[in-house]
Amino acid sequence: MNEYAESLLVHFRRIENLKETALGYQSINLNSRQLCDLELLLNRAFYPLTGYLNQDDYESVLDNMRLGNGSVWPVPVCLDVNEKMAGDLSEGQHFALRDQEGFMLAVLTVENIWKPDKQREAVCVYGTDDPEKHPGVQKLYEETESWYVGGTLEGLHLPVHYDFRELRLAPAQTHRLFSENGWRNVIAYHTDKYLHRADREMIMAAAREAGAHIILQPAVGLRYPGDLDHFTHICCYKEFVNKFSKNMITLALIPLATRSAGPREALWQAVIRKNYGCTHFMVEADHGDPFENNDSEHRFYPRHKAQELVREFEEEIGVKMIPLKEMVYVEDKAQYVAKDEVLPGMSVKHISPAELKRRLENGLDIPEWFSYPEVLAELRRAYPSRTQQGFTIFMTGLSGSGKSTLAKVLVVKFMEMRGRPVTLLDGDIVRRNLSSELDFSREHRNLNIIRIGFVASEITKNGGIAICAPIAPYEEPRRQNRELISRYGGYIEVYVSTPLEVCEQRDRKGLYAKARAGKVKGVTGISDPYIPPANPEITIDTSKVSPEEAAQEVILYLAEEGYIS
Repeated sequence: MNEYAESLLVHFRRIENLKETALGYQSINLNSRQLCDLELLLNRAFYPLTGYLNQDDYESVLDNMRLGNGSVWPVPVCLDVNEKMAGDLSEGQHFALRDQEGFMLAVLTVENIWKPDKQREAVCVYGTDDPEKHPGVQKLYEETESWYVGGTLEGLHLPVHYDFRELRLAPAQTHRLFSENGWRNVIAYHTDKYLHRADREMIMAAAREAGAHIILQPAVGLRYPGDLDHFTHICCYKEFVNKFSKNMITLALIPLATRSAGPREALWQAVIRKNYGCTHFMVEADHGDPFENNDSEHRFYPRHKAQELVREFEEEIGVKMIPLKEMVYVEDKAQYVAKDEVLPGMSVKHISPAELKRRLENGLDIPEWFSYPEVLAELRRAYPSRTQQGFTIFMTGLSGSGKSTLAKVLVVKFMEMRGRPVTLLDGDIVRRNLSSELDFSREHRNLNIIRIGFVASEITKNGGIAICAPIAPYEEPRRQNRELISRYGGYIEVYVSTPLEVCEQRDRKGLYAKARAGKVKGVTGISDPYIPPANPEITIDTSKVSPEEAAQEVILYLAEEGYIS
């Protein structure tokens, strides 16, 4: 047996031993964000990391954007676990990491277990500790567990993907591709948005400046396999790439869980692209800003700050920063020009993301100067007009506010229209059939609402109408449901604002009377708070209108918004 074969045998025996060893220890099923991080750790896209940051490196990254050894690394990558699991772990222990189906992917050797100061992390990484100002902070507080585990990794398998396998190129594959084709200069473009004609002009201008081959690397991986938006994005990217000359551009997906950390995000992405073999990186003026795809001029980070930071480090990290110049369509010239080259008096045409969405939803014309017919065909296939979309009516309010009655009237009205299948997800019905094992703690109430949202999202995705009528007293799960369901169709939040005293008078179940007498606890409105929704589409007080009038108000809103004709 030659030396190479012997080394392979030793490696495989070590992996099998690790598998057997890890079976006797704790394990965790990783969520989508954690799976993205793990995959890039295992395929060396996160080089020089060999595992999750230990506490010393974590602190150094927060303070200096560097690891303890001095290497540039601006964003912390740690494994977050809950308090119970953290208490069960110890330094030096082997810890199995599994995908969401329980398949073992890697073994972590624990170095540190600590409870981070999330407020400090938020300020260092995002520039604020206010979750209302930055969605990244909100996710850090609400979706990241309270303990971190650091340590080295031994990879067993990469996460399994069944979609677009030919586009999922690891760093070793891109290095080989560039070498085989003799591409000495390669410029990377990171995106998570739909691309149109203006984007092509921006990319071409940057590539000409660098004299480089283009690698288009959309960030994917945070959505589950049935997410229509994921497939639509990739199909649109494939059509977009076809608008370039042959061998000018390569499409390759990257399973990156972006943080929207502004300048730090841009620098982090540049370091990652170096690991993919890129020599240049396109950076937008508002790169990594959580609001970069919004229509508003409001941005969280100062414009051009991301470009400045990447340029500051470009020699050290070995990737040259190429600024992306915004392009606009000038009607006088019938072509795109750089925005800073537009002269006074020129007629500039623009379609914002919100306007594009409005035109798609209403089946309106989208001019050829804006996008390509093939891209628009994919978008229209995925996002039909509102009259063909499913939608969810999510009612929230106190017990006895009239939600269930209004829901029943709406079911009848929609059934009479005979346009879409209708499903009623009343609070009591769901509790009995979907959440019977849950109690009325805040944690379980939130879980119950998330379950309702998931079912409603599936109904909406398949073109149906979901009518939900739980109490839903807390804003967090309501917001999560809005974010989930809005990907697939309409989401109409109805706040049934009937006053507590009226609800108590209607108290058919005797719930409020028992709560007032101290016989039951956790009753919303008495011993447990109800947080009214911040921005509901409709507010209805059923003490002032009949159920039929309330239903008519909802139907009129749907007609005005184009969901029903």
